[in-house]
Amino acid sequence: MGKVTGFVEYSREAPQRRPVAERVSDWFEVYQDFSEDKVRTQGARCMDCGVPFCHTGCPLNNIIPDWNDLVYRDRWRAAIRVLHATNNFPEFTGRICPAPCEAACVLGISEPPVTIKVIEKTIIEHAFSEGWIQPEPPARRTGKRVAVVGSGPAGLAAAQQLNRAGHSVTVFEKADRIGGLLRYGIPEFKMEKRVLDRRLKQMIAEGVEFRTNVHVGRTITGAALQKDFDAILLAGGAEQPRDLPVPGRELNGIHFAMEFLPQQNKVCEGDDVSGQILATGKSVVIIGGGDTGADCLGTSHRQKAASIHQFEIMPVPPNDRAPQTPWPLWPLQLRVESSHEEGGVREWSMATTSFTGDENGRVNKLHGIRVGPAPKFEPIPGTEFTLDAGLVLLAMGFTGPVQSGLIEQLGVALDARGNVATDSSYATNVPGVFAAGDLRRGQSLVVWAIAEGRRAAEGMHRHLVNRESPLAEDV
Repeated sequence: MGKVTGFVEYSREAPQRRPVAERVSDWFEVYQDFSEDKVRTQGARCMDCGVPFCHTGCPLNNIIPDWNDLVYRDRWRAAIRVLHATNNFPEFTGRICPAPCEAACVLGISEPPVTIKVIEKTIIEHAFSEGWIQPEPPARRTGKRVAVVGSGPAGLAAAQQLNRAGHSVTVFEKADRIGGLLRYGIPEFKMEKRVLDRRLKQMIAEGVEFRTNVHVGRTITGAALQKDFDAILLAGGAEQPRDLPVPGRELNGIHFAMEFLPQQNKVCEGDDVSGQILATGKSVVIIGGGDTGADCLGTSHRQKAASIHQFEIMPVPPNDRAPQTPWPLWPLQLRVESSHEEGGVREWSMATTSFTGDENGRVNKLHGIRVGPAPKFEPIPGTEFTLDAGLVLLAMGFTGPVQSGLIEQLGVALDARGNVATDSSYATNVPGVFAAGDLRRGQSLVVWAIAEGRRAAEGMHRHLVNRESPLAEDV
């Protein structure tokens, strides 16, 4: 694959991020352009490694060496066919996936791995620029109607697969625009929403129906969906945020990340958000050191916060792959996202003990302490501290799907973690009801959501046509 000696001749190279002073003054994506010639050179680094662990490192089982080789040989049209064979939306994963495939790259054992994510993004962008991405409506309709609840990556992937198999698909979204977390969770500087909109335009032309401002379980009951549709896919995500039950939590100015981030995305869409939660001029504290915390950090920078601290209760990871996560596992190691480069203070092994506020009931101080390692996180005496905090953002992850409403109405069973339980075909205990994405597996990656949506679509297709044929034969 690639050039036989490419991994010896060429070094890893990836796009550079735009200068910090420039990018924190706008909402455009942070990465600079990367020429196709450079991408072809990076494709040449893909080795003929015998067993391509990148396949299994990727939840979609993308056929990575094949399209790396095709890019190296300047066969872009063939490359997009191979890429689309396993991934409906490489323009999403090429931007916001953390690339577990690269962590599993065989070359990565001793050298920097192949820039798989960059090559993937370049293939799909080349295909769009050439006009190769066109609607692919089904040749015939089966007469079966499918409801997809939730328009995030899992719901969209399932909807496209089922529609192309000939089923009539309606996607329900409680928000005012389609996209789920892609629309209102991922900041514009990580993925501009024009990228989402052009793919939705294709899906609409293929025959997928989208209905916004419909909160299934409230606006429409689960029973009504069961009456009107032959199958239902639950793809509503893991939207129950992890809270911080400490004294002072009730003060004004303490918000979940998903109260803060969607508002800025709405503003970027041109909406007027009354009472918007803003970091402007405030001492911001972000509690949570993961991707959502980094998104809050980058957003706060662009809103011109006076100061920003980001706290994580876990100890600081090592700079290189930790011994307990050897290749090809996803490595435990320190990661510096674009938002971290832009400023702020990043602290580890920090626990919040309480908040205090002013006479108007608004938070103005965070009280905390340093702690020892997991799992006990024992407080370290003498390390207590107090920090100014005019805005506190809770970005500690999600505990699972919201169980009130649709899940209760349908009576679907839950697993030990509180997620919707399914069998191997993604079917729940309720006939005709399936589940996929974070709602089924818990908070996870966009690449896992797409993979789940595709696999659930196959299970639903077999249920709808009542035979043991894979969905791919009917696309």
